[in-house]
Amino acid sequence: MSTENEGNEGTAAEAVPSVPSVPPVPADAPQGSPGSTPAPAPVPAEEPTTQATTPMASVPATPPHAPHAPHGPQSAAEANWPPPPAVPAYASHGAGGGGGPVWGAPPQPQPYGPEGPRRKRGMGGLVAAVAAAALVAGGIGGAFGYWAADRDTSGSTTVSAPANPQDLKRDSGTVAGVAAKALPSVVTIDAQGGDGEGGTGTGFVYDKEGHILTNNHVVASAADSGQLTVTFSNGKKYGAEVVGRAQGYDVAVLKLKNPPSGLTPLALGNSDQVAVGDSTIAIGAPFGLSNTVTTGIISAKNRPVASGDGSGGSNSYMSALQTDASINPGNSGGPLLDARGAVIGINSAIQSTGSSVGQTQAGSIGLGFAIPINQATNVAQQLIKTGKPVYPVIGATVSMDEKTGGAVISDQGAGGTEAVSKDGPADRAGLRAGDVITKFNDTVIDSGPTLIGEIWTHKPGDRVTLTYTRDGRTATAQVTLGERNGDS
Repeated sequence: MSTENEGNEGTAAEAVPSVPSVPPVPADAPQGSPGSTPAPAPVPAEEPTTQATTPMASVPATPPHAPHAPHGPQSAAEANWPPPPAVPAYASHGAGGGGGPVWGAPPQPQPYGPEGPRRKRGMGGLVAAVAAAALVAGGIGGAFGYWAADRDTSGSTTVSAPANPQDLKRDSGTVAGVAAKALPSVVTIDAQGGDGEGGTGTGFVYDKEGHILTNNHVVASAADSGQLTVTFSNGKKYGAEVVGRAQGYDVAVLKLKNPPSGLTPLALGNSDQVAVGDSTIAIGAPFGLSNTVTTGIISAKNRPVASGDGSGGSNSYMSALQTDASINPGNSGGPLLDARGAVIGINSAIQSTGSSVGQTQAGSIGLGFAIPINQATNVAQQLIKTGKPVYPVIGATVSMDEKTGGAVISDQGAGGTEAVSKDGPADRAGLRAGDVITKFNDTVIDSGPTLIGEIWTHKPGDRVTLTYTRDGRTATAQVTLGERNGDS
């Protein structure tokens, strides 16, 4: 997600997961030209920097600087109505995945968001540079080997026989074994907008019918009039089309136009049963380098992450899985696997080290965020069924100030409407303006964004328990979540 979001003070917004002080950047957030090495510059006195999360969906060919997340107060949004579609800095857009921001593109916390600086296709330069370096290294090594052999006074030369293919097999429980089994089901997505610009992201086979699961910010730039190409690890390419997109969740489902036979969907795990410290394996195309495998652990759960386009657009929200597996622009939409090879999340955003006007440093610092697969699966099933997302709501507008010790129900909703919708879920449960929601079932709620992130891990019709305070007293209420259709 390539948009960084900072806490908004004194404003209300739909219940959405809180964002770290510095919003995460989409894995696909645009990066500076990888082929160049800046000359050392004088080191100025240290100044505090602001971190941001950036979406990492895709990597534009010629990475532009990443867009920055909005820095002012957010506009109010209804807690029972998903905010306007987030604009991720995604793969296709220089700003993030597919062009978009965290949870792709280049906004400061580049988590989500289809808009943002777009990069012209230029990853080929990076790949070419890498290839050239490899050839040079190979040439030097070969020359040295010849020189050494020519001066060998022992009168004998040792020649290594090619490895037996059987010797290269690894046990299924090893990282190598898991990667070997998963790679054929992971794809690199090339999203080209109608203007010819785009980016690269990742996805994976969801079912045998040819559905591919990825981030919305990876494909947003090419969803309407662009072109989507999916490349498997064996190099075979297929055209694809969008089945449905959920901007708020930053999830999208594609369908291969002519799916090959024998597709193997990745096994889906249970993200609710993941524990901090569990091993993780991430697969994707960081900076366009397809089929890259990295490892780490689950660093935290239920991490409230909001990502946007970094230019004032609406945000996407998730109660994310945090991992220290290396994730970079281009990883967006790819699977986060457990030690058995089951998908437990969709890599979507990264935390950036900081940013300044016109520039964003987006790269792995060991703080990556993934959409829990249980949530992503609920969204994917809805998109495949109807093509449109459905969001669970409580029917109340909450403040987005992160320093309230809970989710405060605002005095007014968007446009001067009632903060608690009449006859809505919150109203029927007896909640009213000024109440501070402190727990959602057993999860502690410290802000409006955190509440929204938790609500969105459920489905409409789910019955939940809200703990809140009013006039210094604590009470609980049983709430049956309502629903809101679409992203508009």
